[in-house]
Amino acid sequence: MRPADQLRDVEIQRPFLGQAPGSVLYRSGQTAVLCTASITDRVPPWMEGQGKGWVTAEYAMLPHSTNSRKSRDRGGKVDGRTTEIQRLIGRSLRAVVDLVALGERMVTVDCDVLHADGGTRTAAITGGYIAMVDAIRSELPDCSIGTAPLVDSVAAVSVGVVEDQVVLDLDYQLDFAAAVDMNVVMTGSGRFVELQGTGEEATFDDAQLSQMLQLARRGIEQLSARQRELLGTMV
Repeated sequence: MRPADQLRDVEIQRPFLGQAPGSVLYRSGQTAVLCTASITDRVPPWMEGQGKGWVTAEYAMLPHSTNSRKSRDRGGKVDGRTTEIQRLIGRSLRAVVDLVALGERMVTVDCDVLHADGGTRTAAITGGYIAMVDAIRSELPDCSIGTAPLVDSVAAVSVGVVEDQVVLDLDYQLDFAAAVDMNVVMTGSGRFVELQGTGEEATFDDAQLSQMLQLARRGIEQLSARQRELLGTMV
């Protein structure tokens, strides 16, 4: 059994698709997310003329990414959970991009869940960042992480309280059993981007919150190191 303070095995295949400037198959344990990124020389109409770019994300679970078939979103209708996750991914990626330095370009990161076993949104952020960097470098090949427009890296992980023990990187069974679960998004330099913590018919105190954040930080440090191995060291 995996120790409570250990990440699931991470596998990253990059590039995964030849057609996209950025493409990553990101695996965290049994969870698998295909992250692709594209870049265009135009921004949404509401941003035109402002002299800066935009980063947006879309997220979807394929029909048999779960045990029972999930219907596809059709006719422009996106369920509330999907909308929430898309916005989380977009916010997380924009947090580490200097939009002015990006220029009037738009990066779109598509995250498609091939197999869901917990932590799909955190996998999408961590893998989506790698795909985004590759897409930006296709237009700005000399940019390096730590300088504009790629001012930092970003990664995410889940953490929770299961049977009174703080556990890192929840798979589906652990998430189902968790009295408290939290998603933590952080930059490679150690700053928080977002915290999503919920007591599932339970509460948590300051000590448990501190333990969860410390454990999440250690996990994200490991994920950030993997990103640096692939993309280059931050300056």
